[in-house]
Amino acid sequence: MGSAEGHQLHAFFFPLMAQGHLIPFVDLARVFSSHGIKVTIITTPLNARLFSNTIDRDKQLGLDISVQLIPFPSEEAGLPQGYENAGSFPNFPAVISKFINALSLFQRPFEDLLQEHRPDFVVADMCFHWVTDVSAKLGISSLIFHGTCFFSLCVSDNFIRYTPHENIKSETDTFVVPGLPDQIELTMSQLSDHLKKPTDFGKMMERVKESERRSFGILVNSFYELEPAYADHYRKVIGMKAWHVGPVSLSNGGIAYKSERGNRAFFDEHACLSWLDSKKPNSVLYVSFGSMTRFTAAQLLEIAMGIEASGQPFIWVLRVNDEDAEQRRITEEFEEKIERRGLIIRDWAPQILFLDHPAMGGFVTHCGWNSTLESLTAGVPMITWPLFAEQFYNEKLVTQVLKVGVSVGAMEYQRIGGEKALVKRKDIKKAVEQLMGGGEEADQMRIRAREFKKMAERALEEGGSSYADVTALIEELRLYPRPAV
Repeated sequence: MGSAEGHQLHAFFFPLMAQGHLIPFVDLARVFSSHGIKVTIITTPLNARLFSNTIDRDKQLGLDISVQLIPFPSEEAGLPQGYENAGSFPNFPAVISKFINALSLFQRPFEDLLQEHRPDFVVADMCFHWVTDVSAKLGISSLIFHGTCFFSLCVSDNFIRYTPHENIKSETDTFVVPGLPDQIELTMSQLSDHLKKPTDFGKMMERVKESERRSFGILVNSFYELEPAYADHYRKVIGMKAWHVGPVSLSNGGIAYKSERGNRAFFDEHACLSWLDSKKPNSVLYVSFGSMTRFTAAQLLEIAMGIEASGQPFIWVLRVNDEDAEQRRITEEFEEKIERRGLIIRDWAPQILFLDHPAMGGFVTHCGWNSTLESLTAGVPMITWPLFAEQFYNEKLVTQVLKVGVSVGAMEYQRIGGEKALVKRKDIKKAVEQLMGGGEEADQMRIRAREFKKMAERALEEGGSSYADVTALIEELRLYPRPAV
């Protein structure tokens, strides 16, 4: 028997405790809340503080959205107290296996909350792969949020289906990922360790794939017009039930939402905006490598020298190891040298607020999907510097399929916190000049990026492709039998 027509659906949203997952997840929850769903975000106390102001503001606007706290199992997992987010650990690579173990320890308290509240459906981060079975036991539908694009989901799936890398001997030889709408070439050096040998992360990803098949479906932070061939391929050829629901970052309207999204920056953002106001349109380079990247002192020096040699005004969101005297010396000397030509911001910046500014002309990015999509949504072309996760796949989408980016030439997959190879200052300078120095190729990239910005805005408006997919999903869930209370 389906849900009563007048029944307000209630959803649990359960994000992973890492900024790159948490931020779009909260945006996603807010998108569903704006469609009339009662939303409860499940997270730990320290993570809740990162978005509490945003949720309070939504409540004042009449949205039915709240936060349910769940303790972080620090002691059980052997992790230090006071660290509840992957990005907050001083040395995350050293504790990554314990952090993965902590994720499984949420199962019992989460199941207790499901028993108590009996929501109509659950949206869980892919890393909480056990949610699918726990929810099914209680007759509750579960959806999985990946936080990446259709393109990268298709590439990942085709590695499992066809194993094109299996007989490649050299790390530098290129090979084609078969079965895709475009000819996509990669090298062994750009692949994650789990594709080359058994790893704990690889075992977890196998469980993620199994849970996907048993779930109600997949939510993708993208929009149809951005990657139509890959949205169709994922659903029709690979055969996954999926809905495009993005760009979810567009749920943040106004300076207050944009400036507090994900964290609160400890700097004078009004002074930064005034500095941007003083610059010509499309002249400023934004440089940021996400919340998990930590470079060595040698690589920081190459970035600093490459940016300086380009002569371009810039904003660099910089994360350094404060215990590393060499890193401190390099960054302090660079700050003195650049004077008014650039701004260095420590640790955190309101990214979408800056990208939306008319002065912003390019983004040096690690190709994390949040940053990639936010750049496209702002109409800003990119300089691509992938490091880990699915970032090398995302780079191919940006540079080869969408043609809105220039590669800096990064060729080696970096473990989080690791450093295999340096990208040299001359290559950084060359990529900056190629994108920011004018010329027909750069102009065409800018035109294409602006077209994607318009498409993105239309997608989430009433009648747009993502709006229609969210609406269709809600109607489908409304017809699904409700869990017994």
